[in-house]
Amino acid sequence: STLLLVLQVVRELAVFPSQDPLDRADFNAVEYINTLFPTEQSLANIDEVVNKIRLKIRRLDDNIRTVVRGQTNVGQDGRQALEEAQKAIQQLFGKIKDIKDKAEKSEQMVKEITRDIKQLDHAKRHLTTSITTLNHLHMLAGGVDSLEAMTRRRQYGEVANLLQGVMNVLEHFHKYMGIPQIRQLSERVKAAQTELGQQILADFEEAFPSQGTKRPGGPSNVLRDACLVANILDPRIKQEIIKKFIKQHLSEYLVLFQENQDVAWLDKIDRRYAWIKRQLVDYEEKYGRMFPREWCMAERIAVEFCHVTRTELAKIMRTRAKEIEVKLLLFAIQRTTNFEGFLAKRFSGCTLTDGTLKKLESPPPSTNPFLEDEPTPEMEELATEKGDLDQPKKPKAPDNPFHGIVSKCFEPHLYVYIESQDKNLGELIDRFVADFKAQGPPKPNTDEGGAVLPSCADLFVYYKKCMVQCSQLSTGEPMIALTTIFQKYLREYAWKILSGNLPKTTTSSGGLTISSLLKEKEGSEVAKFTLEELCLICSILSTAEYCLATTQQLEEKLKEKVDVSLIERINLTGEMDTFSTVISSSIQLLVQDLDAACDPALTAMSKMQWQNVEHVGDQSPYVTSVILHIKQNVPIIRDNLASTRKYFTQFCIKFANSFIPKFITHLFKCKPISMVGAEQLLLDTHSLKMVLLDLPSIGSQVVRKAPASYTKIVVKGMTRAEMILKVVMAPHEPLVVFVDNYIKLLTDCNTETFQKILDMKGLKRSEQSSMLELLRQRLPAPPSGAESSGSLSLMAPTPEQESSRIRKLEKLIKKRL
Repeated sequence: STLLLVLQVVRELAVFPSQDPLDRADFNAVEYINTLFPTEQSLANIDEVVNKIRLKIRRLDDNIRTVVRGQTNVGQDGRQALEEAQKAIQQLFGKIKDIKDKAEKSEQMVKEITRDIKQLDHAKRHLTTSITTLNHLHMLAGGVDSLEAMTRRRQYGEVANLLQGVMNVLEHFHKYMGIPQIRQLSERVKAAQTELGQQILADFEEAFPSQGTKRPGGPSNVLRDACLVANILDPRIKQEIIKKFIKQHLSEYLVLFQENQDVAWLDKIDRRYAWIKRQLVDYEEKYGRMFPREWCMAERIAVEFCHVTRTELAKIMRTRAKEIEVKLLLFAIQRTTNFEGFLAKRFSGCTLTDGTLKKLESPPPSTNPFLEDEPTPEMEELATEKGDLDQPKKPKAPDNPFHGIVSKCFEPHLYVYIESQDKNLGELIDRFVADFKAQGPPKPNTDEGGAVLPSCADLFVYYKKCMVQCSQLSTGEPMIALTTIFQKYLREYAWKILSGNLPKTTTSSGGLTISSLLKEKEGSEVAKFTLEELCLICSILSTAEYCLATTQQLEEKLKEKVDVSLIERINLTGEMDTFSTVISSSIQLLVQDLDAACDPALTAMSKMQWQNVEHVGDQSPYVTSVILHIKQNVPIIRDNLASTRKYFTQFCIKFANSFIPKFITHLFKCKPISMVGAEQLLLDTHSLKMVLLDLPSIGSQVVRKAPASYTKIVVKGMTRAEMILKVVMAPHEPLVVFVDNYIKLLTDCNTETFQKILDMKGLKRSEQSSMLELLRQRLPAPPSGAESSGSLSLMAPTPEQESSRIRKLEKLIKKRL
């Protein structure tokens, strides 16, 4: 107990962190004593341990005593240091106060020294301002007097310079307008400006009277100086001068081209533009130096002429709308757009403040094949001289500010052009149909691939001409109407020229027809497409592909031409789908033809007595027949689809997807099969597999690797046929091994396929039932829906019953016929 008490005291006195077990918060004295004295023999040195602990207690007491005494001395030292600091702060405060007092005295001294200097500076500034103001006042007073005198003498040259100076000086007196003299001078300046404006207008009215047709002989130096003065006066004076001069300059035009004059109609529209060109030349010769260059008077005359012409043409075309014909309208449009191009070359368009036409961004380079090599303006002029009014013109430059300034008046009458194009395109389609019937199908092309029908290129060339002509005049609703016409005749071309000329099949590949039932001879040849018909199908396919790609580019070009707000209404997706349908139909015809050509060989295969085959030889005759048909058709199709390689690949894929399931179906009809017969069929299947894998390049001098997508389909389908035959070849005893072998070889195994294989082996129904039951046990449990469908399939008629029914139906139909 004494030892426990000592240890407790030692532990409580230890206040600093330590690794000593006595300092731990969870200290257990009993455990610690057990650690010191693990055995009874170790109790012999208990006195030594107690002495050590007592020694430690004494040391702790000494340390505590020393610390307590030291803290007592520290408190006394701290109080002494605090008193010394307070004394130092008092001394520092006194010094700062002395410095502040001295600074205030210094500032007062500086103010007294600089007071006189500031007064002198203020006096100098006021004196300078007064002298400057007096000089300006003297200049203003003298300038006003001189301005009034020069105005009376019409010395406009001197007035222009003086007036600008007076107005500049007057700006300095805006804050002195409360002074009567200054206000009086300002009013005199305003009166002089008003008088100058009225006087200059009167001078121009006298020189260029509104009434009368005779013009003065030449420009006046007085009027030239007056224009310089008008630049300084109220802008309305300048505008009035320009307005009167242009009105007088165009007065003759309004008389010569009145609505009741013969030259006012569209067929003589050239005379309007020839007249203004002469007037512009006349203006440059007579009045070019009279008006300041920045007034752009020649451009203003041309712009006003355009506005007047647009109004007059719109009025006369409304009155005589029934007389407007397509050729006349195109002629007028062409001459007008040429004139607008002439204006764009000569003038900058800086006076077009009404936003006649916004500038458009340059369109990106087009890959459209029918929009290349557009005619230059020189070619247009040459074509027009030759009388070819339908010659397509170069589209307007995107930065022509004058585009539409006159030609917008033709927009309400574009329905005449649209109706004409509707009629022309209808006649063009009819001509294509007639030419096709007269010329017959295209000749076989084995060098450059399937030939695209020439009518296709002609159609899109005509589309190009219509689109360019229409976009030159309007990029609004007329372009939408023209797009609708394009859509109509793209569909008609697809129906009448392409789909309408595809060869018709005489029999259905999957159905039962009268012609097939009347065949008396087993394995007789079915109707096949001739070489010309195969080439025609390939040509139509190539043409449809060209139309598909070009229609997509046509849609993009139309969207470039039309206004941004109407882009969403340009949509040729339906027409592209139509051409895609033609392509699919063409490929399907080619597949059906080759597929039907192989049908007799597959029928012959199913009719052979495979249980009587005694030895395995070379490939069977039906395989040779299939290979022969493939070698006859595929090279022709490949050569004629050389320019559309992806569609030839589609043809190969679709044929494989059609032929392989049909081959497996006929394979199931081969029953019963002996072991040797199954081996022969396996050999034949492998031969067909090799031929199908080589089908894309069969008969070609250049051997290409078949596409991976096609190879995958052939390998998967034909491997399944080989696995079926391997199951047929396997012995059906023992049953478990046979069933497991079937499940292993055929990944898509089911009871229906298993029963067909048992039929091929020639097993009896009693044997089949036990094997089917064993298969159901070995297969994983299907979902409820699959189980019910499997039970229904077992209840369906067997292939023998179905074949018997078909033979009875054939006999009945033959008897009645």
